[in-house]
Amino acid sequence: MALVGKKAPHFKASAVVNGEEIIEDFSLDQYIGKKNVLFFFYPKDFTFVCPTEIHAFQDKITEFQKRDTVVIGCSTDTEETHLAWLNTAKDNAGIQGVTFPIVADAAKTIALNYGVLGGEYSYSNETKLWSFAGAPIAYRGTFLIDKEGTVRHESINDFPLGRNIDEYIRLIDAQLHVEKYGEVCPANWEEGKEAMTATQKGVAEYFSTN
Repeated sequence: MALVGKKAPHFKASAVVNGEEIIEDFSLDQYIGKKNVLFFFYPKDFTFVCPTEIHAFQDKITEFQKRDTVVIGCSTDTEETHLAWLNTAKDNAGIQGVTFPIVADAAKTIALNYGVLGGEYSYSNETKLWSFAGAPIAYRGTFLIDKEGTVRHESINDFPLGRNIDEYIRLIDAQLHVEKYGEVCPANWEEGKEAMTATQKGVAEYFSTN
């Protein structure tokens, strides 16, 4: 079920912050009323596409900060594995130098509640045993959460499909424009381009000049 328009699922979990410190009871609640949140899931530490995405988010961290947005990563690995990866050099496929928090979802409940776990649990009444079908890791889910804690955008990529980080910056720009001006943002809108009012007249005026 889509989360857009709903409050982001609450969680408390361990996380590594500033690339070096493990903290307990990390929660997105600390940003409510203060910051927008770009919360993203990735499949696994010490893999292939994942470090390219994580470094790409880090490379754009100043752009997110300019837009009053924090970036938070999450996978189903443990906080100790996150820390080990953060202490591995970039030229050795590590993510050393990454400063944004990375949440540990070892119980897989965060991925499950956000709808990005790559498989399903099932219980057999016959054997009285639980089983899991699929991949017990997270898809590449991305959630834009506003300052009120409401999900404004979500997207989910399959494991081999890396994200375009610039698209999330564009979406944040659109969200901020809507909040500031009350206009809506048409297809391919970018900051500095013309938006429009949500009326038939607004659509006509937009097409008359574009």
